[in-house]
Amino acid sequence: MLANMRPVSILFLLFILVPPIEIALFIFIGARIGLWPTVGIVLLTAVIGASLVSRQGRAELGRLQAEFAAGQFPAKPLVHGAMILVAGAVLITPGFLTDAFGFALLSPRIREALRRWGVRRWSNRVTVL
Repeated sequence: MLANMRPVSILFLLFILVPPIEIALFIFIGARIGLWPTVGIVLLTAVIGASLVSRQGRAELGRLQAEFAAGQFPAKPLVHGAMILVAGAVLITPGFLTDAFGFALLSPRIREALRRWGVRRWSNRVTVL
């Protein structure tokens, strides 16, 4: 079903569904471990996420510059850099679901799998001049 939806429709669904899911997770986890440990986890994941995003972003920027210097179009570093940027945005958003998604995007294997999926999905739909 999601594969046939337009990206704007998917984003709309995410904006509608993610906040109530995050609230439910906060209530569920807060009831199990308490308010302050829950707040601590959220703050800790934000700090760890910011550190990882910074480190991986700089590394990807280095790959981007190296490919430019070699006279190649840096498609992979651009896509990976965009995914790292998205990871940073969702990691600073308080929530357990968004943190899980953000940390997943910080995995080079997951980023590469998503990049390959995107290439397969969009290669026949996009014309490159």
